[in-house]
Amino acid sequence: MARFIPAFATCLVFTSLVWGAEAQGPPGSAPPLKFVTFNLFHGGVFSGLGGDAKDPDGRLEMAAGELRRLGVDVVGVQEASTGRGRGSVAARLAAQLGFHHVYAPASSRFFGNNGVDRVIAFLLNFTEGPAILSRFPITGWEIHDLPRCNRLMDSRVLLAATLQTPWGPLRVFSTHTRGDPCQTRRVAELVRNGRGPSPSVLLGDLNAAEGSAAIAALTEDAGFVDAYRTANPTLPGPTVWQRIEEPTPTVMRRVDYVFLAPGTGFAGKVLSSRVILDAPRQVGDGKVLWPSDHYGVLAELEVFPPAPNQ
Repeated sequence: MARFIPAFATCLVFTSLVWGAEAQGPPGSAPPLKFVTFNLFHGGVFSGLGGDAKDPDGRLEMAAGELRRLGVDVVGVQEASTGRGRGSVAARLAAQLGFHHVYAPASSRFFGNNGVDRVIAFLLNFTEGPAILSRFPITGWEIHDLPRCNRLMDSRVLLAATLQTPWGPLRVFSTHTRGDPCQTRRVAELVRNGRGPSPSVLLGDLNAAEGSAAIAALTEDAGFVDAYRTANPTLPGPTVWQRIEEPTPTVMRRVDYVFLAPGTGFAGKVLSSRVILDAPRQVGDGKVLWPSDHYGVLAELEVFPPAPNQ
Protein backbone atom coordinates (compact mmCIF):
# COMPACT_ATOMS: atom_id res chain seq x y z
CA MET A 1 0.00 0.00 0.00
CA ALA A 2 2.86 2.39 0.84
CA ARG A 3 4.36 1.83 -2.62
CA PHE A 4 0.95 2.28 -4.29
CA ILE A 5 0.33 5.82 -2.97
CA PRO A 6 3.44 7.45 -4.60
CA ALA A 7 2.72 5.59 -7.82
CA PHE A 8 -0.91 6.77 -7.79
CA ALA A 9 0.18 10.34 -7.07
CA THR A 10 2.67 10.25 -9.93
CA CYS A 11 -0.05 9.01 -12.27
CA LEU A 12 -2.43 11.72 -11.11
CA VAL A 13 0.17 14.47 -11.67
CA PHE A 14 0.95 13.12 -15.14
CA THR A 15 -2.75 13.01 -16.05
CA SER A 16 -3.22 16.57 -14.83
CA LEU A 17 -0.29 17.79 -16.90
CA VAL A 18 -1.61 16.08 -20.02
CA TRP A 19 -5.12 17.47 -19.46
CA GLY A 20 -3.72 20.94 -18.93
CA ALA A 21 -1.72 20.75 -22.13
CA GLU A 22 -4.82 19.66 -24.06
CA ALA A 23 -6.88 22.44 -22.48
CA GLN A 24 -4.33 25.01 -23.66
CA GLY A 25 -4.06 23.34 -27.03
CA PRO A 26 -0.85 22.62 -28.89
CA PRO A 27 0.88 25.68 -30.37
CA GLY A 28 -0.76 26.92 -33.55
CA SER A 29 -3.78 24.62 -33.29
CA ALA A 30 -6.48 27.27 -32.85
CA PRO A 31 -9.57 26.96 -35.06
CA PRO A 32 -11.33 29.98 -36.56
CA LEU A 33 -13.94 31.52 -34.25
CA LYS A 34 -17.40 32.85 -35.04
CA PHE A 35 -18.33 36.37 -33.91
CA VAL A 36 -21.73 38.05 -34.13
CA THR A 37 -22.89 41.62 -33.63
CA PHE A 38 -26.59 42.12 -32.98
CA ASN A 39 -28.69 45.07 -31.82
CA LEU A 40 -31.54 43.83 -29.60
CA PHE A 41 -34.93 45.50 -29.96
CA HIS A 42 -36.18 46.80 -26.60
CA GLY A 43 -39.36 48.77 -27.34
CA GLY A 44 -38.05 52.21 -26.43
CA VAL A 45 -36.78 54.02 -23.36
CA PHE A 46 -40.31 54.29 -21.92
CA SER A 47 -41.21 50.65 -22.54
CA GLY A 48 -40.49 49.84 -18.90
CA LEU A 49 -43.30 52.17 -17.82
CA GLY A 50 -45.94 50.70 -20.10
CA GLY A 51 -44.72 47.13 -19.85
CA ASP A 52 -44.60 46.90 -23.64
CA ALA A 53 -41.28 45.52 -24.85
CA LYS A 54 -42.92 43.94 -27.93
CA ASP A 55 -42.55 40.27 -26.98
CA PRO A 56 -38.92 40.11 -25.84
CA ASP A 57 -39.38 36.45 -24.89
CA GLY A 58 -40.23 35.43 -28.45
CA ARG A 59 -37.41 37.50 -29.90
CA LEU A 60 -34.87 36.03 -27.49
CA GLU A 61 -36.04 32.53 -28.31
CA MET A 62 -35.57 33.18 -32.03
CA ALA A 63 -32.12 34.74 -31.54
CA ALA A 64 -30.88 32.01 -29.20
CA GLY A 65 -32.06 29.25 -31.52
CA GLU A 66 -30.29 30.75 -34.54
CA LEU A 67 -27.07 31.50 -32.65
CA ARG A 68 -26.96 27.93 -31.32
CA ARG A 69 -27.58 26.51 -34.78
CA LEU A 70 -24.71 28.58 -36.19
CA GLY A 71 -22.28 27.48 -33.46
CA VAL A 72 -21.36 31.05 -32.54
CA ASP A 73 -18.48 31.63 -30.10
CA VAL A 74 -18.82 35.32 -29.15
CA VAL A 75 -21.74 37.75 -29.44
CA GLY A 76 -21.55 41.51 -29.05
CA VAL A 77 -25.02 42.92 -28.45
CA GLN A 78 -26.18 46.52 -28.35
CA GLU A 79 -29.24 48.09 -26.74
CA ALA A 80 -29.47 45.14 -24.36
CA SER A 81 -32.17 46.26 -21.94
CA THR A 82 -33.01 45.61 -18.31
CA GLY A 83 -36.20 46.13 -16.32
CA ARG A 84 -38.08 44.65 -13.41
CA GLY A 85 -40.45 42.77 -15.69
CA ARG A 86 -38.10 41.70 -18.46
CA GLY A 87 -35.02 41.15 -16.28
CA SER A 88 -31.63 41.49 -17.97
CA VAL A 89 -32.09 40.59 -21.62
CA ALA A 90 -28.34 40.02 -22.12
CA ALA A 91 -28.21 37.70 -19.11
CA ARG A 92 -31.24 35.79 -20.35
CA LEU A 93 -29.79 35.35 -23.83
CA ALA A 94 -26.46 34.25 -22.35
CA ALA A 95 -28.25 31.70 -20.15
CA GLN A 96 -30.11 30.26 -23.13
CA LEU A 97 -26.78 29.87 -24.95
CA GLY A 98 -24.88 28.59 -21.89
CA PHE A 99 -22.48 31.55 -22.27
CA HIS A 100 -20.69 33.90 -19.89
CA HIS A 101 -21.61 37.58 -20.20
CA VAL A 102 -20.88 41.15 -19.09
CA TYR A 103 -23.18 44.14 -19.50
CA ALA A 104 -22.51 47.89 -19.54
CA PRO A 105 -25.57 50.12 -18.98
CA ALA A 106 -25.18 53.29 -21.02
CA SER A 107 -28.58 54.95 -20.72
CA SER A 108 -28.21 55.22 -16.92
CA ARG A 109 -25.08 57.42 -17.19
CA PHE A 110 -26.86 60.63 -18.24
CA PHE A 111 -25.49 62.87 -15.50
CA GLY A 112 -22.38 60.95 -14.39
CA ASN A 113 -23.84 60.91 -10.89
CA ASN A 114 -24.43 57.36 -9.71
CA GLY A 115 -27.15 58.30 -7.24
CA VAL A 116 -29.18 60.48 -9.62
CA ASP A 117 -28.71 58.08 -12.52
CA ARG A 118 -29.84 55.09 -10.43
CA VAL A 119 -33.01 56.94 -9.40
CA ILE A 120 -33.84 57.79 -13.02
CA ALA A 121 -33.23 54.19 -14.12
CA PHE A 122 -35.46 52.93 -11.30
CA LEU A 123 -38.28 55.35 -12.14
CA LEU A 124 -38.10 54.49 -15.83
CA ASN A 125 -37.76 50.78 -15.01
CA PHE A 126 -35.25 50.64 -17.84
CA THR A 127 -31.60 50.63 -18.78
CA GLU A 128 -29.90 49.69 -22.02
CA GLY A 129 -26.34 49.30 -23.24
CA PRO A 130 -23.84 46.98 -24.90
CA ALA A 131 -22.99 43.49 -23.68
CA ILE A 132 -20.58 40.72 -24.59
CA LEU A 133 -21.61 37.05 -24.49
CA SER A 134 -18.92 34.38 -24.76
CA ARG A 135 -18.60 30.63 -24.63
CA PHE A 136 -15.16 31.29 -23.11
CA PRO A 137 -14.68 32.58 -19.53
CA ILE A 138 -14.49 36.36 -19.18
CA THR A 139 -11.53 37.21 -16.95
CA GLY A 140 -11.82 40.99 -16.97
CA TRP A 141 -13.77 43.90 -18.41
CA GLU A 142 -13.84 47.69 -18.49
CA ILE A 143 -16.47 50.29 -19.36
CA HIS A 144 -15.22 53.38 -21.18
CA ASP A 145 -17.37 56.49 -21.51
CA LEU A 146 -17.32 57.90 -25.03
CA PRO A 147 -17.35 61.63 -25.83
CA ARG A 148 -20.85 63.06 -26.17
CA CYS A 149 -19.92 65.18 -29.18
CA ASN A 150 -22.09 68.20 -28.25
CA ARG A 151 -25.05 65.99 -27.25
CA LEU A 152 -25.00 66.42 -23.49
CA MET A 153 -27.79 63.92 -22.73
CA ASP A 154 -26.54 61.19 -25.07
CA SER A 155 -24.41 58.80 -23.02
CA ARG A 156 -22.52 56.15 -25.02
CA VAL A 157 -19.96 53.60 -23.85
CA LEU A 158 -17.45 51.09 -25.14
CA LEU A 159 -17.44 47.74 -23.32
CA ALA A 160 -14.10 45.88 -23.39
CA ALA A 161 -13.67 42.29 -22.22
CA THR A 162 -10.81 39.82 -22.02
CA LEU A 163 -11.79 36.25 -22.87
CA GLN A 164 -9.70 33.31 -21.75
CA THR A 165 -9.68 30.91 -24.69
CA PRO A 166 -7.76 27.61 -24.81
CA TRP A 167 -5.29 29.34 -27.15
CA GLY A 168 -4.67 32.47 -25.14
CA PRO A 169 -6.42 35.70 -24.12
CA LEU A 170 -8.65 37.49 -26.61
CA ARG A 171 -9.80 41.11 -26.43
CA VAL A 172 -13.36 41.83 -27.60
CA PHE A 173 -15.24 45.14 -27.68
CA SER A 174 -18.92 46.01 -28.06
CA THR A 175 -20.32 49.50 -28.61
CA HIS A 176 -23.25 51.52 -29.90
CA THR A 177 -22.25 54.93 -31.21
CA ARG A 178 -24.33 57.75 -32.63
CA GLY A 179 -22.35 57.75 -35.88
CA ASP A 180 -20.20 60.73 -35.01
CA PRO A 181 -16.49 60.50 -35.97
CA CYS A 182 -15.51 61.97 -32.61
CA GLN A 183 -16.89 58.83 -30.97
CA THR A 184 -15.42 56.31 -33.40
CA ARG A 185 -12.02 57.98 -33.20
CA ARG A 186 -12.10 57.43 -29.44
CA VAL A 187 -13.23 53.84 -29.96
CA ALA A 188 -10.29 53.26 -32.32
CA GLU A 189 -7.90 54.75 -29.77
CA LEU A 190 -9.18 52.55 -26.94
CA VAL A 191 -9.05 49.38 -29.06
CA ARG A 192 -5.50 50.18 -30.20
CA ASN A 193 -4.40 50.96 -26.63
CA GLY A 194 -5.42 47.45 -25.58
CA ARG A 195 -3.69 45.77 -28.51
CA GLY A 196 -1.66 42.63 -27.86
CA PRO A 197 0.05 39.98 -30.00
CA SER A 198 -3.30 38.61 -31.19
CA PRO A 199 -5.97 40.61 -33.01
CA SER A 200 -8.87 42.24 -31.19
CA VAL A 201 -12.48 42.17 -32.39
CA LEU A 202 -14.80 45.17 -32.34
CA LEU A 203 -18.55 44.47 -32.58
CA GLY A 204 -21.02 47.29 -32.88
CA ASP A 205 -23.97 49.25 -34.15
CA LEU A 206 -22.22 52.43 -35.25
CA ASN A 207 -25.19 54.25 -36.81
CA ALA A 208 -22.89 55.12 -39.70
CA ALA A 209 -22.90 54.00 -43.29
CA GLU A 210 -19.91 52.57 -45.08
CA GLY A 211 -17.82 55.38 -46.54
CA SER A 212 -18.77 57.86 -43.82
CA ALA A 213 -16.16 59.72 -41.81
CA ALA A 214 -17.14 57.70 -38.73
CA ILE A 215 -16.28 54.40 -40.43
CA ALA A 216 -13.18 55.83 -42.10
CA ALA A 217 -11.83 56.64 -38.62
CA LEU A 218 -11.78 52.88 -37.98
CA THR A 219 -10.80 51.50 -41.38
CA GLU A 220 -8.65 54.11 -43.13
CA ASP A 221 -7.18 55.83 -40.07
CA ALA A 222 -6.89 52.95 -37.57
CA GLY A 223 -6.40 50.10 -40.06
CA PHE A 224 -9.27 47.94 -38.78
CA VAL A 225 -10.64 45.35 -41.20
CA ASP A 226 -14.36 45.44 -42.03
CA ALA A 227 -15.16 41.72 -42.01
CA TYR A 228 -18.36 41.84 -44.05
CA ARG A 229 -16.94 44.04 -46.79
CA THR A 230 -13.74 41.96 -46.97
CA ALA A 231 -15.74 38.76 -47.45
CA ASN A 232 -18.38 40.35 -49.71
CA PRO A 233 -16.82 43.02 -51.93
CA THR A 234 -20.00 43.78 -53.87
CA LEU A 235 -22.98 42.81 -51.67
CA PRO A 236 -24.77 45.73 -49.97
CA GLY A 237 -25.54 43.83 -46.74
CA PRO A 238 -28.12 46.19 -45.19
CA THR A 239 -28.95 45.61 -41.53
CA VAL A 240 -31.38 48.39 -40.52
CA TRP A 241 -34.19 49.38 -40.08
CA GLN A 242 -36.60 46.50 -40.13
CA ARG A 243 -40.17 47.59 -39.41
CA ILE A 244 -41.21 44.96 -36.92
CA GLU A 245 -44.85 44.92 -38.03
CA GLU A 246 -44.03 44.39 -41.73
CA PRO A 247 -43.97 40.84 -43.15
CA THR A 248 -41.27 41.68 -45.73
CA PRO A 249 -37.74 43.12 -45.40
CA THR A 250 -37.49 46.91 -45.05
CA VAL A 251 -33.78 47.30 -44.24
CA MET A 252 -31.88 49.87 -46.31
CA ARG A 253 -28.56 50.71 -44.59
CA ARG A 254 -25.56 48.83 -43.26
CA VAL A 255 -24.73 50.17 -39.80
CA ASP A 256 -23.83 46.98 -37.90
CA TYR A 257 -20.20 45.87 -38.14
CA VAL A 258 -17.61 43.30 -37.15
CA PHE A 259 -14.09 44.74 -37.26
CA LEU A 260 -10.82 42.85 -36.97
CA ALA A 261 -8.10 44.97 -35.35
CA PRO A 262 -4.70 43.40 -36.22
CA GLY A 263 -2.44 42.35 -33.37
CA THR A 264 1.24 43.13 -33.00
CA GLY A 265 2.27 39.53 -33.69
CA PHE A 266 -0.56 38.19 -35.84
CA ALA A 267 -2.80 40.25 -38.10
CA GLY A 268 -5.66 37.76 -38.20
CA LYS A 269 -7.78 36.83 -41.20
CA VAL A 270 -11.39 37.13 -42.33
CA LEU A 271 -12.64 33.77 -43.62
CA SER A 272 -16.31 34.59 -44.18
CA SER A 273 -19.08 36.97 -43.14
CA ARG A 274 -22.82 37.23 -43.74
CA VAL A 275 -26.03 38.81 -42.51
CA ILE A 276 -28.04 36.64 -40.11
CA LEU A 277 -31.20 36.87 -37.98
CA ASP A 278 -32.89 38.38 -41.02
CA ALA A 279 -36.14 36.42 -41.30
CA PRO A 280 -39.44 36.64 -39.40
CA ARG A 281 -41.54 33.95 -37.78
CA GLN A 282 -45.28 33.67 -38.36
CA VAL A 283 -47.18 34.11 -35.09
CA GLY A 284 -50.78 33.79 -36.33
CA ASP A 285 -53.51 36.10 -37.61
CA GLY A 286 -51.18 37.19 -40.39
CA LYS A 287 -48.74 38.70 -37.90
CA VAL A 288 -44.99 38.14 -37.86
CA LEU A 289 -42.23 38.38 -35.28
CA TRP A 290 -38.77 39.58 -36.30
CA PRO A 291 -35.74 38.89 -34.08
CA SER A 292 -35.12 42.66 -33.91
CA ASP A 293 -35.39 45.86 -35.91
CA HIS A 294 -31.75 45.20 -36.84
CA TYR A 295 -30.29 42.17 -38.57
CA GLY A 296 -27.19 40.52 -37.14
CA VAL A 297 -23.78 40.11 -38.77
CA LEU A 298 -21.72 36.92 -38.44
CA ALA A 299 -17.99 36.79 -39.17
CA GLU A 300 -15.72 33.76 -39.07
CA LEU A 301 -12.24 34.96 -38.17
CA GLU A 302 -8.77 33.60 -37.55
CA VAL A 303 -7.69 35.41 -34.38
CA PHE A 304 -4.94 32.95 -33.45
CA PRO A 305 -2.36 31.50 -35.85
CA PRO A 306 -3.61 28.28 -37.47
CA ALA A 307 -1.65 25.06 -37.41
CA PRO A 308 1.44 25.14 -39.65
CA ASN A 309 -0.03 22.59 -42.09
CA GLN A 310 -3.27 24.54 -42.56
